[in-house]
Amino acid sequence: MYKIKSYSFTQAKKLGVTIKPSIRAGKKIDIFDKKGNYICSIGASGYSDYPTYIQDEGKAYADERRRLYKLRHTEKKTKGTPSYFADNILW
Repeated sequence: MYKIKSYSFTQAKKLGVTIKPSIRAGKKIDIFDKKGNYICSIGASGYSDYPTYIQDEGKAYADERRRLYKLRHTEKKTKGTPSYFADNILW
């Protein structure tokens, strides 16, 4: 099971949502609104993310991985979608 890093909790708080480890197969995090209603699941469990790269490889490497992620995912993200939350919580 994925251990959520403090970075992700901080980012989620900024967005006004709460996060918990996902109960869905193949996902890292479940997102909930302020009332505790499920919104979506984000993050494929087989891939790393910004806070994981910081922990495992260091900040410089993580910053480069984030830059490359942002280049690959340049489309405008609609607020409230899984891609929006993944971009803002995991990267």
